[in-house]
Amino acid sequence: QVQLVESGGGLVQAGGSLRLSCAASGRTNSVYNMGWFRQAPGKEREFVATITWSAGRTYYADSVKGRFTISRDNAKNTVYLQMNSLKPEDTAVYYCAATQKNYVIASYQSEYNYWGQGTQVTVSS
Repeated sequence: QVQLVESGGGLVQAGGSLRLSCAASGRTNSVYNMGWFRQAPGKEREFVATITWSAGRTYYADSVKGRFTISRDNAKNTVYLQMNSLKPEDTAVYYCAATQKNYVIASYQSEYNYWGQGTQVTVSS
């Protein structure tokens, strides 16, 4: 089992920045990819970014490319999502996820085994 706990959400003005953290515990040595997804009110959950745990290979949704950066600290078993130039449309609950399968790119919800509880990000205009 892998447990995930997100933190760092909050309220920010458009153009501002936030950094989300996702701390993993449990069988973290079995994790290959970690990702961030988000769900806005009335919308389906969507992919944001993913990173491979060992090589640090990253992949982003087009809507956040160039503004968000995913990174990881293997020693701390933590994944980060640095969000810059935030827009009101980035408002959502952000979820961290982990998968124990070795995908080249894991951008589908069905590819992930474990999920955090989510953290709210609100961007005001």
